Order: sequence, then C-alpha cells, then structure tokens
Amino acid sequence: MYLIVNIIGVIVYLGIAFLFSKSKKTINWKSTLIVLVLNLVIAWILTSFAWGRDAVQAAADGFNWLVQVAYQGIVFALPNWVTPQFGGTAKSMNFVTSSLLPILLIVPMFDILTYIGFLPWIIKWIGRGLSAITGQPKFESFFSVEMMFLGNTEALAVSRLQIQSMRAERNVTLAMMSMSCITASIVGAYTQMVPGNYVLTAIPLNILNAIIVTNILNPVKVTPEEDTIAKIGGASAAEEAEMDDGKKEPFFSFLGDSILGAGRLILIIAANVIAFVALAALIDKLLGLVNPWLSLEHILGIIMFPFAWLMGLDVHDAFQFAQYMGTKLVTNEFVVMGKIAPTIHDVAKYGAHYQAQLTVFLTSFANFSTTGMIIGAFKGLADKESNSLISKNVGYMLLSGILVSLLSAGIVGLFVW
Repeated sequence: MYLIVNIIGVIVYLGIAFLFSKSKKTINWKSTLIVLVLNLVIAWILTSFAWGRDAVQAAADGFNWLVQVAYQGIVFALPNWVTPQFGGTAKSMNFVTSSLLPILLIVPMFDILTYIGFLPWIIKWIGRGLSAITGQPKFESFFSVEMMFLGNTEALAVSRLQIQSMRAERNVTLAMMSMSCITASIVGAYTQMVPGNYVLTAIPLNILNAIIVTNILNPVKVTPEEDTIAKIGGASAAEEAEMDDGKKEPFFSFLGDSILGAGRLILIIAANVIAFVALAALIDKLLGLVNPWLSLEHILGIIMFPFAWLMGLDVHDAFQFAQYMGTKLVTNEFVVMGKIAPTIHDVAKYGAHYQAQLTVFLTSFANFSTTGMIIGAFKGLADKESNSLISKNVGYMLLSGILVSLLSAGIVGLFVW
C-alpha cells in the first residue's frame, strides 16, 4: 500500500508543477519523459550499486579539493575565520567563510579557463551531448551539471558571460534551477551528519529533477540561433576578454577585473542573505504576538503534511517529516541535520525508507534565504530586465526548489524500503 501511495505522490508532485505552469502548451513532454526515465535509472543504480556512488563521490572530492585550496588564501588574511583543519584557529567557520569566500578563487580560475578558450569548448561539447539526451538547450543542460558540484552562486558566477547574453526568461530558468543544488565544499559536512550514500544519491537526482520541474513550470522555447555556447551574442566567450581594438585584454588586467568582480559578488550575496533571514525572523516575531505557537516553521509543517504523507509514510512519520520540511524551508538544511544526526543512522528507529527520503529531501539549498543568495548573485551578473523578472518570480523559485526536493525524495523512496 505504501509503495502505491509513494508512486501516486511522485505523480502528484509532477501534477502540481503542471498546474502552476506558465505555458502548458509549450511544455516539452518528450524531454520531460526522457529525463524522468533517466532519473529512475540513476536512482536505481545509486541505491543498488556501490560503483555508482563512488563515481559521484570522486567528482565531488575534486571540487572539494579546489575549495580547500581556496582556504589557503583565506587563512593567510583571516586565520581566525578558518578552522584548524585548513590551517586556521577558528573553532568553526561562518557562512561567509565556508560558502562565499572560496568564490575568490573559483571565479578567477574559471575566468582564466574562459580567457584561454578552454571553458567555452567544454561547455559547447558537454552541453551538446546533454542536450542531445535530454532535449533541453545546450547551456541549460551544462548548467545543471555545473551547479551539481559548484553550487548555485559559484555556478552562476562562472557563467557570467552566458548569463549576460541570454534572454530574461532563460535566466529565470537558471534562477529556478539554482534552488536545487548544493556546494561540493559541504558534501563532507553533510555525510558526517546523515547517511552519506543518500546524500550522494540526491546530488544527481536533484539536477535531473530541476530540469524536469523548470521545463514544466517555466517552459521557454529556444531557437537554434539562441541555442549556442561557442558564440554567445555573436561573439565567443573567449572573445569577451578582447578590447575595443580587437586585441585580447592583458592577462593580469583581465584577472584583476575577475577578482574584483568576485569580491563584489560576495558582498551582494551576503547582504541579501542577511536581509532575507532577518525578514523571516521578523515575520516569526510578529506571528508570535498573535499566538506563541505560531511560526513560519509550524505553519509550513502543517501545509507540507499531505506531501510528506504522499512519500509513502504512516501518519506519525509523515507529521514528523513535515515539521522537518518546515524547519528546513525557514532556516536551512544544517539546522535539521543537526537535530537528527544522533539518531538518523538508526534504521531500526526510522526505517530505511524514511531515512533515505529525509536525507535526500534535506540535501539541497531550497529555502527562503537561498532566494536572497540567487537574487543577490544575479544583481551582480545580469541586466536590469533579467533581475526584475527574477524578482517577480521568487514564488516560482521556492516552488521549484520544493518540488525538486519532493520528487528526488519520492523517487529514491521507490527503491528503498
């Protein structure tokens, strides 16, 4: 019975995306079906075969190594912000240190790859291959893999040249997709708190479900003329580094601009995150004046209960699951992981099905503060038209992130009992 409910749940989550679609007639159903089948196959492989999980872990470790290299620069200037693990003296690292400051290395590194023409070449061919499989535009296909390991702000930052050349509607798609990723630098932290095998399973499933959900919620027809990576806006990405006289900008001048741009981006993102988290806290305080029990967490927990039950859980587990959902949406995944870390590994207490689904649902950045991060990132990357349209679609961004997490958890639940 619970398996049937789980199957119905996956269908319901897709139905909600269809219900809120901006253009039902434009949805590419062939692509959606192909990605859904691919999703099911990958979920089966990653929950049944160790070699599948090892492949994802190896890729994540590569990006995690890059972030650890970034800490060498951070610890030189701010040793009391970095933990002893990376050469500093801090007892713990704050959000800016762990998630934002590595951008100062990651963005220039990828800009250097753009300067020499390597990154545009990679984007072109990987995007072309993924596009052939999924039926999605080349850049959106590549971006889905890029954000799987880099995280939302980092993936957006290193995609600056493409973002600046795309239509506002396509940038809205990127903003919606960005709600469903994580950063490779914190994969290790996740695996210390919750079952690591399900964390690694969630990473590729989230990007595939992000393609499905955004294709349904915000279908955008991309013409063959637009569907190109090698030449964006009539010029290749590497040519963007050229000066007005046609000569390539001197390397160190280009690098300096890249570093300054990364620093500006960090400040914009940090300001937006602080403001959004504070506003959520203010709403909680105002609700508390009406009734001490009232909070965004409790309200969202009640709203999320039917969707938790559709995971194939009994009523008691579904109510607990929904409360965790509400907490994650209002705060972040670390708050919930911290609460469940002492007991989530006990299959006898939670059950493998519950354990797998909760871990997968938590493994994403889908929450209120992430909308601030994404809006802040686009403020430093895109034009006014794109920023305006993205700001008008905050509700769709949240809906996209929630639906992707529900779909990923629901699909994994089909194979773990």
